[in-house]
Amino acid sequence: MTETIIPLSEAKNGSILCISAIEVQGVLRRRLLDLGFVVGNIVEVLRRSPLGDPTAFRVSNTTIALRREESSMIYGELIGGVEA
Repeated sequence: MTETIIPLSEAKNGSILCISAIEVQGVLRRRLLDLGFVVGNIVEVLRRSPLGDPTAFRVSNTTIALRREESSMIYGELIGGVEA
């Protein structure tokens, strides 16, 4: 089985990913880490807004909306849900 590592911004609704890398820097990185976007955590893509941005994610039993520019710098391995 091959690993499918994609940015969160490209994951489909219903996808479940395990965070493998976070390329965000500075204050935003600290904030995302505090919210649970930590390497190894599980993230579920809940829904996209009608225009496609932002997207709601569930991480650590919390729903968090991220803009595409933020979610494109967080990478995860697809482990379940909808296939990309």
